[in-house]
Amino acid sequence: MILDYILSVYVHSKCIHSKCICIAVRNPQTIPTGGQNFFEYVLEFIRDVSKTQIGEEYGPWVPFIGTMFLFIFVSNWSGALLPWKIIQLPHGELAAPTNDINTTVALALLTSVAYFYAGLTKNGLSYFGKYIQPTPILLPINILEDFTKPLSLSFRLFGNILADELVVVVLVSLVPSVVPIPVMFLGLFTSGIQALIFATLAAAYIGESMEGHH
Repeated sequence: MILDYILSVYVHSKCIHSKCICIAVRNPQTIPTGGQNFFEYVLEFIRDVSKTQIGEEYGPWVPFIGTMFLFIFVSNWSGALLPWKIIQLPHGELAAPTNDINTTVALALLTSVAYFYAGLTKNGLSYFGKYIQPTPILLPINILEDFTKPLSLSFRLFGNILADELVVVVLVSLVPSVVPIPVMFLGLFTSGIQALIFATLAAAYIGESMEGHH
């Protein structure tokens, strides 16, 4: 079940990333304007985040960090722009994809796979030496830390998006005219912040795993 969600999230993430690239490189201009200028700004922003957190070897990880950021950003905004929960369906509900704990867990597990891969690729089997640093007594705590990383990533994103949507739904049902609008704008802001936090932490974990352990 969770494997299906991981594969689904990965495919949808790559689709969003590919679509953004297609829009950005379509009829490129020497002096960027409009959409090209916007997507170049987004790319520079993602590169800066990756370089700051990962270091000089950030290049190969820009697509992954960018994919995570764009998927979460688009997913969050799809739920913040419209209160989908007020639309009743016979089965299930309409909501932001990140409002589902399975989606956020899949994103967190993809991040875990990424930073294990980064550490093993850079340091080989010596990567596992970090679990006994600075002393072997800390082995259980260091192992536990790697389990808590995906938990914190998934529940932080899920909890914030779910809370935002629930607040909007309650306000729409109680005062459907004016009051929900400021809350929806606040939801757009927090949705973007949550995407940035997730991408920054993912890059930080990758950078941490690529550091040498002596």
